Amino acid sequence: MRVLEPTPALDSVTPAWHFPSTLIDRLRLADGREVVVRPVLAFDAAAAQDFVRALSPASRLRRFHFGLRELPPTLLRAMTDVDHRQHVAIIAEAIDADDEARIVADARYVVGPDPAEAEFGIAVADAWQGLGLGRTMMRRLARHAARHGVKRLVGDVLPDNAAMRAITDALGGRLVRSPDGTGVLRARFDLRA
Repeated sequence: MRVLEPTPALDSVTPAWHFPSTLIDRLRLADGREVVVRPVLAFDAAAAQDFVRALSPASRLRRFHFGLRELPPTLLRAMTDVDHRQHVAIIAEAIDADDEARIVADARYVVGPDPAEAEFGIAVADAWQGLGLGRTMMRRLARHAARHGVKRLVGDVLPDNAAMRAITDALGGRLVRSPDGTGVLRARFDLRA
């Protein structure tokens, strides 16, 4: 997924503390565990890096489509210092036994040159997969995007990504050939429906 770099024009207009509070919620998952969903903030950079490092190589490949162990500094900043207008990002946090919060899922969209379309990306920690968290995060992201004028969410999916294929089916999206390369599918969600 393409990630927008913060722009000086947006940074000077958008206060660092501004975020969509409507995206904050507490969720109980199928296995009884709870997470707090909230917008990502710039101070989440270390936790976001820990999240990516903890993903299995297969999960990192499904999310980023190339091998990486951690986020380079510029990508880490772009993924955590977001404006919540053109680039909206939410995380799910779990509280461990030591009262420490850790990110267990990340979902985001970036509005493209056509303001009616945004590219999305989503990742769920390996131990939290299969509980409906990805589907719930995607549904919340799609609702938020639709309320803010986005008509389509699109995202490239590797053909063996069964979880994303299932989310696409469950949420009424469709898979088509991606214009970005052979062997890659594009999930398309029409938000006008």
